[in-house]
Amino acid sequence: MQHVLIAGGTGLIGTRLSEMLVEAGYRVSHLSRRAQPNGTYPTYQWDVERGTIDEAALEEADVVINLAGAGIADKRWTPARKQLIIDSRVKSSRLLHAAVQRSAKAPKLFILGAAVGYYGDRGNELLQEESPAGAGFMPESCIAWEKPAEEIAASGIRTVILRTGIVLSTRGGALEKILQPLRFFLGVYFGNGRQWYSWIHIDDLCRIFIHAIENEHLKGTYNAVAPHPASNKSLVQALAAAYGHPALILPAPAFAMRLALGEMSAAILDSTKVSSQKIAATGFRCEYPTLLHAVKDLLTRQV
Repeated sequence: MQHVLIAGGTGLIGTRLSEMLVEAGYRVSHLSRRAQPNGTYPTYQWDVERGTIDEAALEEADVVINLAGAGIADKRWTPARKQLIIDSRVKSSRLLHAAVQRSAKAPKLFILGAAVGYYGDRGNELLQEESPAGAGFMPESCIAWEKPAEEIAASGIRTVILRTGIVLSTRGGALEKILQPLRFFLGVYFGNGRQWYSWIHIDDLCRIFIHAIENEHLKGTYNAVAPHPASNKSLVQALAAAYGHPALILPAPAFAMRLALGEMSAAILDSTKVSSQKIAATGFRCEYPTLLHAVKDLLTRQV
């Protein structure tokens, strides 16, 4: 039975991934600021800011997954917040790398949860993993996040970087926020609503992580997205249709979003149309490839 160690295991993705890994027969443990040896998942202590980690966490780990990091859209992007967003991911990966180098037994695989924000605002361009990074804070931060993973790969450990799109789940993230006004028969899209959103059902995302673990030929960077990106407006319309009652669909003007959110408005106004062709070529198939199918399943099962 393989042992998977997850940094950031209590977040939206980490929680569901832990559940699905256990269902698939894996042992799972977490890294957290507080040790909980007898919890649902044995939890080892680490402190990214202080650079400390319980190295016992790595003794039996076959796979290390880093999902740790400050939330992108949790708070306004002040200079201090932007630095925290970068540092929380860069320092966590570097701390893991240092611990791995000291460990008597190196893991077989390191997986980094990255982001399609790497590509920036690219209009209707279909973006492949080889596409250059965009301009702005999100691409700059994504480049910084990926660099420590590239250093881990250079040390000889099989490394997979998953650039994740908008993760759809009823338990948090973007979908939960978009659903709130729909409960009052109102749907809101941003700007002209034509910007591309590259999305993925949370279970399909977790299945990509498991696919990477189980297929030893996978290494390098992959876009972790569904095969059919959607415009912001069509996403809201699909949610309204899946919700099963009529809703008035209205725009929130781009200038108002920029005024309210400042630079962070890029997270909802940027257009990023991302291809899933490379991960599909490895044999992976989404169970929820279309938006309406995905949303109906999420609302039915509440995952």
